Amino acid sequence: MATVAQPRPRTRSTVAARRRPALRHLGPNWYAAVMGTAIIANAGAGLPFHVPGLPVVWALSLAMLVVLLVARAGHWLHHHDQARAHLLDPTVAPFYGCLSMAFLAVGIGSLSVGTDVIGEAAAVPLAWVLYGAGTLIGLVAAVAVPYLMVVRHDVAPGSASPVWLLPVVAPMVSATLGPLLVPHLPAGQAREAMLLGSYAMFGMSLLATLVILPVVFSRLIHRGALPLFLTPTLFLVLGPLGQSTTAVNKLADVAGGSIGATYAHGMAAFAVLYGVPVMGFALMWLALAVAMAVRAARRGMGFAMTWWAFTFPVGTCVTGAEGLARHTGLHAFDWLAVALYALLVAAWLVAGFHTVRGLVDGRLLAAPGKK
Repeated sequence: MATVAQPRPRTRSTVAARRRPALRHLGPNWYAAVMGTAIIANAGAGLPFHVPGLPVVWALSLAMLVVLLVARAGHWLHHHDQARAHLLDPTVAPFYGCLSMAFLAVGIGSLSVGTDVIGEAAAVPLAWVLYGAGTLIGLVAAVAVPYLMVVRHDVAPGSASPVWLLPVVAPMVSATLGPLLVPHLPAGQAREAMLLGSYAMFGMSLLATLVILPVVFSRLIHRGALPLFLTPTLFLVLGPLGQSTTAVNKLADVAGGSIGATYAHGMAAFAVLYGVPVMGFALMWLALAVAMAVRAARRGMGFAMTWWAFTFPVGTCVTGAEGLARHTGLHAFDWLAVALYALLVAAWLVAGFHTVRGLVDGRLLAAPGKK
């Protein structure tokens, strides 16, 4: 007598995969699209000429953040197994730094251009909420992700990646938003605490970057070029360089009304003495990263969400150049900011177009083996 095949028992992961299947492979790397959109508004606001439409772009970044937060909440609710797997994956976990930076990038835009959309009475409280959430998440990620890499992740020798910078750069973005909130604090202890707290986060992020960056460069020298789809992540190195230059200039802007004159003058001098050499290194790295991206494109590099690395890091160099222009008075930094902003906008348009197309045809949310 023929036997009847028994249906396979459904495991918890199988059942989870059938709930909201479009969310199953929605990783934390998607927050990079929010960052890349917000920096268009943030960087454009500091250019020496008016750029139309920046409030609309900021509003778009805020809407993207809200939608993505809801979608990621659904991911954790319906696909907890996959979310846990992401945390335990050394190639995915560092992207949790993007969650923090998405909050903070939108928060910066709230104060720089958001007042034209929602008014100052709403923009300032929104910036505080985004600053609080982004800073808390960033500080946790800066410790938790390296901790997981040490005690839980199976990190292969020679696998260092610029992605490792993401969780430790997040506090540097907090160090940039903090100064924008200083004028909204009472004079005295509150302003000084915010100023020095931002400097502490600047130092935390900078020193962590100085630990990681040599490891990444050593991997490139000894192991060769990154895989094609990871080549855009070379631009992530620009993030801590441009963001730290932006941070010290923003901190110098508000030091005069927050701390003693001696320290305020020192911070203003430090903004230039630190920012100019770091911007020089950033331009050298940008040239290297562009050369590697051209090489990868010639070898068939296709679109992936890593292309968003072409946006936010370049945008931080725009804001860094704007800060140096403000403190040195050199028009050369204005022109540098304009040139980098043109590169940023072009990269954003390309990454945005391919992302929308990938969402429409479903490829970007498909399982890795089915793309």
